[in-house]
Amino acid sequence: MTNKYLYITLLAILGFKAEAQGQTGTSTPRLVVSIAIDQLRSDYLEAFAPLYLPDGFKRLLHEGLVFDNASYAFSPVDRASAIASLATGVTPYYNNIVGERWLNRETLRPMNSIDDDRHAGLGTTQTASPAQLATSAIGDELKVATGGKGKVFAIAPYRDAAVLAGGHAADGVFWIDDNSGEWCSSDYYFTELPTWLQALNKLSSPAIVAKDSVWEPINTVVGNFSYFMQTGLQKPFKHTFTGSNCYQQFKASAMVNEAVTEMAKRCIASQVMGIDAVPDLLCLTYYAGNFDHRSVTECQIELQDTYVRLDQELSRLMNHIEQQVGKDRVLFVVTSTGYCDEESTDYEKYHIPTGTFYMNRTAGLMNMYFGAIWGTGKYVDAYFGNQIFLNHKLLETKKISITDATNRAQEFLAMIAGVRNVYTSLQLLTGNNEHLRKIRNGFNAEKSGDILVEPAPGWRLMNEDTQEDQLVRASYVPFPIMILGSGAPAERIKTPVTTDRIAPTIARAIRIRAPNACSAEPLF
Repeated sequence: MTNKYLYITLLAILGFKAEAQGQTGTSTPRLVVSIAIDQLRSDYLEAFAPLYLPDGFKRLLHEGLVFDNASYAFSPVDRASAIASLATGVTPYYNNIVGERWLNRETLRPMNSIDDDRHAGLGTTQTASPAQLATSAIGDELKVATGGKGKVFAIAPYRDAAVLAGGHAADGVFWIDDNSGEWCSSDYYFTELPTWLQALNKLSSPAIVAKDSVWEPINTVVGNFSYFMQTGLQKPFKHTFTGSNCYQQFKASAMVNEAVTEMAKRCIASQVMGIDAVPDLLCLTYYAGNFDHRSVTECQIELQDTYVRLDQELSRLMNHIEQQVGKDRVLFVVTSTGYCDEESTDYEKYHIPTGTFYMNRTAGLMNMYFGAIWGTGKYVDAYFGNQIFLNHKLLETKKISITDATNRAQEFLAMIAGVRNVYTSLQLLTGNNEHLRKIRNGFNAEKSGDILVEPAPGWRLMNEDTQEDQLVRASYVPFPIMILGSGAPAERIKTPVTTDRIAPTIARAIRIRAPNACSAEPLF
């Protein structure tokens, strides 16, 4: 009997030891580097692979955990809504960020997602804060879990990307000012810019780099390598950054990624990130879109060169951080913002069905339609993008329910040429079927209109008042999620996944709670 109990005790001890060894084998990362690459696409990423270094994209794809078929769980997607979703682990339905801009219902004027007159810019005339972000971000939860000791910084070429990635409790966020070309921030985070950043701006700000830069193909192979179907020899390019919008051009070029890497290195060094026992978070945004937001046909070699230079910057960043922090102490999470600038395609030339849906004219016709039913009045308060905002006060005065008004508007709009679908706010708030889910997830009752018009693919959405002109497409933009370090296995997974699972994955890796509205499961 004694031998039996001794045997059981030994097994228990051995089992406990094995479990303890297994737990210590996968250490908690001391630095998480979350990288969002604006407009990164899988087809381009794979097409230019022969031009990459061995320790950039190739290393991520071969040594990392790669989810090939990633997507966002809402529509439409732009840079701001994508970054906010990555940070919070939820869609705009919950986090409020429906896009880079939306219509302010009180002023009936467009506003930026991070505009905040209460917080002046530092090194910029633009105001900024994360006040519009309605839920916690992964950086916020890290701050709560560590009693404020975990360091959280966000760096991006663009104001919205930096602020939304950082969340509410970040130690600092930095972006490149459009007018000065220098790194800047907001007094939401500092009373004045840190001394290390002021020194960087004096010695090697993006403005200084841009003035001294001549962007040409990084090597002759890039110029000769062609993935695109466009026939004919592509001319080599040579771009300098001059004129009144030179810094906007710089931020929409391959050259900006080097500035982001340098800024990241300075931030890690000055803040001593990833060195102590408390996890830190660094959120970065790189650029992989077309030069100056032009069409692909206008800048094919530039786009190829952008991916090659981006590969070099990722290699440089990862090697530097691993040398400074330790290879087993860092976790890299890389994905895309999941959209791309639409091409200005002339479908008429090729006899492809197309047309123009005029938002301003449609709103005027709807106002006349309502006037014929309920009497003269301004029933349409405003319109923005593909959304129509009704005059709630007038409807209330006339004792007309929002439900009746939106239903009549839906019936009226459905008869207009070029309209594929019309959604009402009540329909999106109450409906949850598979067809509506992505549209509903991209809708927010506080920020979105009462009626959403979906023009047919191939049609143009035009607003003559603002001269906004958008080609409507329903194309799928393929992109991956790549995770490297801290016990993530080297594996390629074809199963479709959504990006709202990235935030809980990071949370599990550093052993904190996921953001407060996030209910998605971690990726591994």
